[in-house]
Formats: sequence, structure tokens, C-alpha cells
Amino acid sequence: MTRFDLPVEELHRFGPDVAEPDDFDRFWAQTIAEARDAGGRVTVTDVDVPLRAVEARELTFPGFAGDPVRAWYLRPAGVATDLPAVVEFLGYGGGRGMPQQRLTWAAAGFAHIVMDTRGQAAADTADPHGSDPSVPGFLTRGIGEPATYYYRRVFTDGVRCVDAVRGLEGIDRSAVAVAGGSQGGGIALAVAGLRHDLVAAIVDYPFLCHFRRAVGMTGREPYQEVARYLAIHRDRTDAVFRTLSYFDGVNFAARATAPALFSVGLQDPVCPPSTVFAAYNAYAASVKEMVTFEFNEHEGGGAGHWPRQAGFLEEQLASAARADRKRDIPVLAAPGQ
Repeated sequence: MTRFDLPVEELHRFGPDVAEPDDFDRFWAQTIAEARDAGGRVTVTDVDVPLRAVEARELTFPGFAGDPVRAWYLRPAGVATDLPAVVEFLGYGGGRGMPQQRLTWAAAGFAHIVMDTRGQAAADTADPHGSDPSVPGFLTRGIGEPATYYYRRVFTDGVRCVDAVRGLEGIDRSAVAVAGGSQGGGIALAVAGLRHDLVAAIVDYPFLCHFRRAVGMTGREPYQEVARYLAIHRDRTDAVFRTLSYFDGVNFAARATAPALFSVGLQDPVCPPSTVFAAYNAYAASVKEMVTFEFNEHEGGGAGHWPRQAGFLEEQLASAARADRKRDIPVLAAPGQ
């Protein structure tokens, strides 16, 4: 595919005016508080898989409305110390798969939590909440109102997953990172904007960013779901984009504080580079990096990018450890005091 978006030098300066509702923070504070108040049990059970170097467990935690959400909890075998954790969110239509498909982070010495995405085709977690009529897919489910929108539940699940992980035995609660690509990158970005206790965020070619531009720019799925919906419901354009403004990754990015590593393929027709850069340029943390892949589409950097992700996370863990040591140094009184 030929490049169709802005030149890279313009991408780095791209700072669009993205709609942000006045009650954005109140909406999300209330949503998360209600989910926490709903209660529910966190359970961890062993999984019978023939892995020797990695321990596999199933984590079930209460997500939106206390609904049970499933995840894998993987860690290097025989390691009793508290480990830094990577909470991974998944791409559109996918699910957590099988433990043997998710070994990389645990093999590198991290605890790895892989959250299911409720209701999606390959998931093991149901979405028990109905919605108004929508076109096939997930992007228009409940889109009539922010309170009923599908991604309100998914983003809340992401926040509650980190809540659960921080309470697990064997986790260093000061060293929890979030990660994901495409839809998973959008979820990671939302979680990074909704909490300020993360050591890092790894955000690859995120979906769910700058909806107004994406829906009008690309004819590819899943953004095309919104275009098809509005082609039928011609009088709902303003209401639809008002709902989407509560879920736009650009608005979450503006509230994020965790150091972040972004990436994007400059020929990506699914999540156009300018929508990714809109979130990156708005990202509020003082430490952030963008990696671009000039000739790649939605696959981004693929497996070849993982060593850079692991290196970035190690850098942030080391930086956090140095900051902790500095805080622990006693302040000595000046001579004569």
C-alpha cells in the first residue's frame, strides 16, 4: 500500500482539536467507583498444561458491574519473589487464547496477565449487557449513550484487571505495566489515562483514537462500522460522536502519567498514523517515545519490536528503583544543628 497519511514530520506536529466532554472526568470517576462498589471475588486457579518453565494459572476478577472476567496469569516457574507485571490487552475480535501461546513475557522473567475482552468472538468471557440495535461488530454496540456504550465496560474491565493484579501474591505492586496493540493499545491507553500507579505503558498502533478523523478517513474495519451505522441512522451523527468523545484515546492520553512507548506502521490503513500520533502528541507523561515502521501496515513492528518493548520496560523499572532509593536516603542535619 502507498502512504496515504501526513508526512512523518507533520505527524510529529499533529495536534488536532479533539472533542472532550465537560464531564469526562466525572463520568469515568463515577464509572470506576460503581464497578469497585459492585464487589466480586478474585480467584486464581492452576491450569493443567504441560509447561515446565512457566507456571500457568487462570485469574478471574470482577470487571464492570462486578461481571466475572477471565485472564491468564503466567510467571516463570519456581520463582518465589514478587515480580514486575505486564497486563496485556488484546486486539479486536480476539481472546486470551491458550497459555502456551503467551510465553514471551514470562520467559523474560515477568509476570504476565492476559485479559480476555468480554463478548468478542475468541473470548471466554461473556458480555451480559444488551444494547440498542447496532451493525455487526462491537464498535456501535450501545453507541446511543455513553452509559450504555460497549467500551465503557471494556475499559472498566481493564482498570479492574490492574486492581486485581496489584492484589495478587507474587506481584510487585509498584511495578505494573500495561500493554497492547490495536484494540489492545486503545485499552492500554485508556487504562493509563484512568490511573496513575503504572510503571509504564506499551501502546502499539492503538485503535479507538481520534474517532472523527478515523471514521472519515479509512474505509477499513472496524472504523467502517460507525460509517455504516450512520449511513442508516442519518440523524444520529452528533449523538454518536458525542458518545465516542468519552472513549477517545486522545482524551485519555492527555491525562496519562506513566512513561510510554508507542509504535505505528506509517502505511497502516486500519488505524491511520495521524490518529495514533494525535494520541501520542497529546500524551501527558514527560517520558514517551514513538517508534515508526516506514513500510509496515497494521502489523507494525511485529515480533521484531518486542526486544525494544522489553528494553523500555527494563529502563522504566530501573528508573523507578533509582527514584525509590533516592527517597529512602535519610536527610542528614547540617553540622552544628
